[in-house]
Amino acid sequence: MIDPSTLDHLPTSPGVYIFRDGTGEALYIGKAKSLRARVRSYFRTDAGHGVRTRELARRAEAVETIVVGSEAEALLLESNLIKEHRPRFNIRLRDDKRYPFIKVTVQEAFPRVFVTRRVTKDGARYFGPYTDVGPMRQALDVVKRLYTVRSCRYNLPKESPSRPCLDYHIGRCRAPCVGKQSEEEYRAMIEEILRILQGDTGELRTEVRGRMEAAARELRYEEAARHRDVLRGLESLERNSLVERVDGGDQDVIGLARDGELGAAVILRIRRGTLLGREDRRFEGIAEAEEEEILSEFTSRYYLGGGEEQVQELPREILVPAEFRDRHLLTAVLSERAGHGVKLRVPHRGEKRRLVELAAANARHLLEERVTALEAAADRADAVLYELQDRLELKVVPRLIACFDVSHTQGSEVVASAVVFENGERKRGLYRRMKIRGDWGNDDYRSMAEAVERYLRRRIDQGEPLPELVLVDGGKGQLSSVRAVLERLGAEEVALAAIAKREEELFVPGRAEPIVMSRRDPALRLLQRIRNEAHRFAVEYNRKLRGKRTIRSALGEIPGIGPERQRALLTRFGSVKGVREAGLEGIASVPGFSRVLAGRVLRYLDGSSEPAAGDDPAGEAGEGHADSRGE
Repeated sequence: MIDPSTLDHLPTSPGVYIFRDGTGEALYIGKAKSLRARVRSYFRTDAGHGVRTRELARRAEAVETIVVGSEAEALLLESNLIKEHRPRFNIRLRDDKRYPFIKVTVQEAFPRVFVTRRVTKDGARYFGPYTDVGPMRQALDVVKRLYTVRSCRYNLPKESPSRPCLDYHIGRCRAPCVGKQSEEEYRAMIEEILRILQGDTGELRTEVRGRMEAAARELRYEEAARHRDVLRGLESLERNSLVERVDGGDQDVIGLARDGELGAAVILRIRRGTLLGREDRRFEGIAEAEEEEILSEFTSRYYLGGGEEQVQELPREILVPAEFRDRHLLTAVLSERAGHGVKLRVPHRGEKRRLVELAAANARHLLEERVTALEAAADRADAVLYELQDRLELKVVPRLIACFDVSHTQGSEVVASAVVFENGERKRGLYRRMKIRGDWGNDDYRSMAEAVERYLRRRIDQGEPLPELVLVDGGKGQLSSVRAVLERLGAEEVALAAIAKREEELFVPGRAEPIVMSRRDPALRLLQRIRNEAHRFAVEYNRKLRGKRTIRSALGEIPGIGPERQRALLTRFGSVKGVREAGLEGIASVPGFSRVLAGRVLRYLDGSSEPAAGDDPAGEAGEGHADSRGE
């Protein structure tokens, strides 16, 4: 715990504070107008803090502060740091998917239109993210059928083919690559596409109808037919994507719902008075959070978070269900970012209040689906865990299971894995992998004992709960060695079992004969799943270390390439294949390498150990001798 007296020297400026535990891991990230006043408030005994805040203050071993120039800068920095570190005491905004966007490369002379899941600051326009891909597919279908957007990747007009591709001959492209369509004409087409993606189909429909009628009057029937097809496509898109007509212009409407630790937010996207669709996000760890805190964190991270979290097209109005801190500050930041006024409003009556209530109803429905699914999954997990408790004759239901496996390559690169399942589901945040420190070689028993002892001892030292069941990959030998560890740690209450691969037999302490279950038994299948996950995690780590050793071994045979240069090549190119493919210039660009030394590396990797004429192994300031001394 941090000594409160040390907090008197914190700055009084605005900025961001980071509470860290003894290992340096970020526990909580927040912002403040005055860092000193805000951080000190966590340690006031008369503040009436909830359990979460008191536990945060207890675990925090250090506080780091970052001073910025204004509250707006603190808001931006806080959002980015939370997204980067995902501290355990901040509200957890769950969004594990990478939702698709429609990307229009407006920074190019002849823009392209395509779907992407990666957003970068490259000058392009992005539309999305689309949590429901239906509207996205409808929009793209209209664009592809009605507009001749190029599909090639030429950097026009700097590079171009000698003749147009098949798309030109089947009417899918008008060949701007060979000058058959001007940049001005192509740009006009892209502007129409941008208006479609923004939801502006009404006004565009009127314009296209006018152009169609004008072309027909002037007997330009082929052009009139093209406009007619575009008009039909726009009407179809508007008919299919229209959910509801509402009053107003461009708006985002936010609704919230919560149930214990879980919560959900829904954002209704309204553009030009048309409700185009919705986006949703889930929360965890909000049992003690006030609605104001949830709204503040969500809106900041959703609109300012960067990457997939950051909204690309900001509306002029955002409707929220309640007042929250930083609303006015966020309004100023979003307005500056959008280049136009963005207002965050809390409507209390009328049509706008009805929209907020509609968003809240969507959020409640989403949360009910989520809670129901979790309860159903929990019920299924409970049945399996109770069965497992019965089969292994355990005193408690094994809701937290830790499984260990050891992997090595003929006694070298000995590593171990620890994977944790809670209520039958993976708990990736508690996974650990470790290099075995003892010089045990092929002795799996002692390696397993070391892995289990290190993992459990760390949890004991940090005051973390121990698993109800420790599962080890192996038989009686591994079981006996780990049992001694539990006794040494005073953790005899932790249940122990070993699962042998070949016959899938289970061994438990105090029982001479193994437990044999049906291969279809859900309890056995759960244990197999956990064991297989531990095996995968251990083997993956072993392969990583073995790969590093292999490249160092291959490079270590080359005169003049000592450990430091091996490390430099490994860091830059990753593998022997990568070094070979880098070529002479690529290797020579690595610090510590010249063209002569790079040529020597390539010859050795290509199978020739003879130096070329003029290639003196010791001719580069005695590098060969330096290597023999280990650099």
